[in-house]
Amino acid sequence: MKILITGSAGFIGFHAAERFANEGYEVVGIDNLNDYYDPTLKLARLEESGFNKKQIEERKSVLYQSLKYPKYYFRRMDIADKLDILELFEKEKFDYVLHLAAQAGVRYSLINPDAYIQSNMIGFYNVLEACKNIPVKHLVYASSSSVYGNSTSIPFKEKDMTDETVSLYAATKKSNELFAYNYSYLFSIPTTGLRFFTVYGPWGRPDMAYFSFANKIVQGTEIELFNGGDMYRDFTYIDDIIESLFRIMNLPPNGEKLKVPQRILNIGNARPVNMKEFIKILEMKIGKRAKIIEKPMQETDMLKTYADISVLENLSGYRPRVQIEEGLSIFMEWFKNHSNSSH
Repeated sequence: MKILITGSAGFIGFHAAERFANEGYEVVGIDNLNDYYDPTLKLARLEESGFNKKQIEERKSVLYQSLKYPKYYFRRMDIADKLDILELFEKEKFDYVLHLAAQAGVRYSLINPDAYIQSNMIGFYNVLEACKNIPVKHLVYASSSSVYGNSTSIPFKEKDMTDETVSLYAATKKSNELFAYNYSYLFSIPTTGLRFFTVYGPWGRPDMAYFSFANKIVQGTEIELFNGGDMYRDFTYIDDIIESLFRIMNLPPNGEKLKVPQRILNIGNARPVNMKEFIKILEMKIGKRAKIIEKPMQETDMLKTYADISVLENLSGYRPRVQIEEGLSIFMEWFKNHSNSSH
């Protein structure tokens, strides 16, 4: 079985590529290694997976083989380049596609909206077109809990309305779901969209709250706490995400049972954590108090994220196992050992 993983040098992509490689899949990973956050961390992830980061830095568009996983290959490539994507699909003939490449970040979408249109809209369209022309057994793609906006229907269910997003990032993720539905309807492409809820863990993104807060507490710099910390996030540990994702990949929606072979799934922990409590846990793990500046609520922020994961559970038979205290302990252990490659 051959799988394409877009964004394979990213946080979730790195862990997913290693899991599928460990399970015996032939994995082709692509990533454009952009500088939204320090590419050093992306290259460090690839090095961890057995690639020569100097080669990847120096030469683009070359398919490199991992020394750690002989069936894992990586190519530096941008999903916004339609011809490159089509050529890759025609050459490799993938069985599965895990589409994780995207311009991430909610607040950054106020500063650089172009990046979101290029990557999240055009890039996803290119992947769908490729799946239409060279059919695959299952396209699983990353959506986001941000599509729920400031919904007051708690916990969030997949059938809830998602028409009132509060950031451009969220709007692009909502558009991905609409695009996928349309391609599933017109061309019978089996698609599953995963609404990820605040993923955290080792090798994570430095712009995420848990990572940047840990950095700032260790360095003794100030943390900006919005809305007085009266916000809740459904923190979901990376291993739970990957286990759910792996199971879902092997369960494509059936076009015979469904009129349209597509589905949307929440993929969260179903236990929201108050941000003040979250900081207390981090302080305890680090052994140092945080310096906090309180800031007003941002227009792009959601007050609470809380996943109803019953559909995911019923489908995959899996329920998240790692709670916030354990997950942050594992993260901090990694953080202490990798602080040079994590900034």
